[in-house]
Amino acid sequence: MLKKIGVEHLRVGMHLEELCGSWMEHPFWRTKFVIKDPKDIRLIIESGIKEVWIDIDKGLDIPAAASKEQVEAKVDAELMETAAATGTPIQVSQPKRVAMTEEVKRAAKICANGKDAVVSMFQEVRMGKAISAEAAGELVDEISSSVARNPGALISLARLKTADDYTYMHSVAVCALMVVLARQLNLDEKETREAGMSGLLHDLGKAMMPMEVLNKPGKLTDEEFRIIKSHPEEGHRLLVEGGTAGPTVLDVCLHHHEKVDGSGYPHRLKDEQISVFAKMGAVCDVYDAITSNRPYKSGWDPAESIRKMTEWTNGHFDGRIFQAFVKSIGIYPVGSLVRLSSGRLGVVAEQSDKSLLTPRIKVFFSTKSMAYVPPELIDLSRPNVSEKIVAREDAEKWGIKNLDQYWAA
Repeated sequence: MLKKIGVEHLRVGMHLEELCGSWMEHPFWRTKFVIKDPKDIRLIIESGIKEVWIDIDKGLDIPAAASKEQVEAKVDAELMETAAATGTPIQVSQPKRVAMTEEVKRAAKICANGKDAVVSMFQEVRMGKAISAEAAGELVDEISSSVARNPGALISLARLKTADDYTYMHSVAVCALMVVLARQLNLDEKETREAGMSGLLHDLGKAMMPMEVLNKPGKLTDEEFRIIKSHPEEGHRLLVEGGTAGPTVLDVCLHHHEKVDGSGYPHRLKDEQISVFAKMGAVCDVYDAITSNRPYKSGWDPAESIRKMTEWTNGHFDGRIFQAFVKSIGIYPVGSLVRLSSGRLGVVAEQSDKSLLTPRIKVFFSTKSMAYVPPELIDLSRPNVSEKIVAREDAEKWGIKNLDQYWAA
């Protein structure tokens, strides 16, 4: 049986029946043969031909696409495996853990100061001034202290950036995420500080991007996308000229858009060619990007973002790094809307030290009565609590506005 497929689906072992294009467009003197050499696939793709006919009775077929249900089941299994995995963050000179409500107030001040510091840094770059990486050290230390006291507070507040603030607050958020991830990976204090510094400075090159491109609300043109993709190299150049950035900071700035399958940029590095810190940067950068409101899109729910990133892990992220990331912020991060077994909706207010599946939930809506109920904080980790999370929910579906008021207030 003949089947038309895109050339991106060609595999060794397929029987090529016909190339969909003029014979002048391709380098083969015959068009019917079994593909035995990957080089032939490359030649077909480079010829510009977009589609071909294959005979699945004489060679391999393309793999059947997984159904949505199969993908969901696979993601569920991977997340449950992460929840069951052992391993806790290293405890190195960390202050006593404080309640979310207590740390939120301090974290809000750090976020405001952090935004001002990054805005100032970007302005200096645009004026041609050299950047001192170490000058950002005090801010990194403040962020590190906050996430040590309570990881969820600053990370979750930093996610609430406006579209206009995104470029600046993104740097603060990635700094915090890098610190939390470094601790989950049991990195020492020096390495953890380097990770935080790398997160704060990873997007410095965006200071050199045209504002009309950086904040464009619509789809970028090919040329605009090419310009944006130059920001890692621009940032690396600025840091080298500043003369105070260490090798880790330089590496993360240059390589945080690399992917383990080699499809990233700027150097299309593959798994073993990418450092642990750059792999960490890739995960933290993407998570904050997709959960934040941008000029051209609204942010995704945190729990939905974790699920999407789980789907992308094989090609985009290092599996060990991503699993550690999930363990550090939760399967249901703070701010996620969930439905409990009682039918009530609630927002995740704080993570539990006992399990990724039993966070503290601020319930406020009943799906049975279709009415708001008095807000109540439920700790799913307590032995006398029988409720459990049964689903993620979409706030827009339920007409819920200002979801974050229930945990950030």
